[in-house]
Amino acid sequence: MIIYGKQVVLYAIKHCSEKIQQIYLAKEWDKHTFRQCANLNKPIIRLDPKKAQALAKGGNHQGILAEIAPILPCRFDELKQYSRILVLCGISDVGNLGAIFRSAYCLGVEGIIITQIQNPKLESIARTSSGAIFSLPFCIINNPLDVLNELKLAGFECYGADMRGENIAHLKPAQKWSLFLGNESEGLMTKISKKVDKILSIKMRNGFDSLNVSVAAGIVMAYLDSNT
Repeated sequence: MIIYGKQVVLYAIKHCSEKIQQIYLAKEWDKHTFRQCANLNKPIIRLDPKKAQALAKGGNHQGILAEIAPILPCRFDELKQYSRILVLCGISDVGNLGAIFRSAYCLGVEGIIITQIQNPKLESIARTSSGAIFSLPFCIINNPLDVLNELKLAGFECYGADMRGENIAHLKPAQKWSLFLGNESEGLMTKISKKVDKILSIKMRNGFDSLNVSVAAGIVMAYLDSNT
């Protein structure tokens, strides 16, 4: 698996160096950055820009890439031991997924469940999350309704985010909660909306159709984090 870009590669070096197999450099780097790469004691391979571009599949590699061991999902049962879970229902845009992973990690979410997406592009999410996916356990399950039922049995209070819900400012979050987020175009499935314990919305000062899902996720997670 190839990751690229200065921020994500340096994050991987710092937080999960055991996953890195080799580093590719396509330009000269400052001494500090090169030392971080060299201290791994892993092969450092020099590439010309064209080869680096091909390896990054046309992405902006910024002159640094790394080959790492595959990112592996965990088992659903492993996430049930936590108390703050995010469930993503059909969210497919890697920019949104990466932003959500990054915000979730920063705001104390302990695990993420990706549903309704068979093969999420983990390589791309690694880049768009700036490496946060390496530090946050996640699993992939097809049916979000099964996830909801299992989380309820495990003692989670389940929330959904939707503009038609109650103002989140009125919520006193449970100690053990999960937050369900719908996809970019259709929002939460009706079956999920009907079965969660509460539907939450964000009060907006000016009327607008809706917020981007990653922005809404960050706002709701920040409230849950500061009030749990």
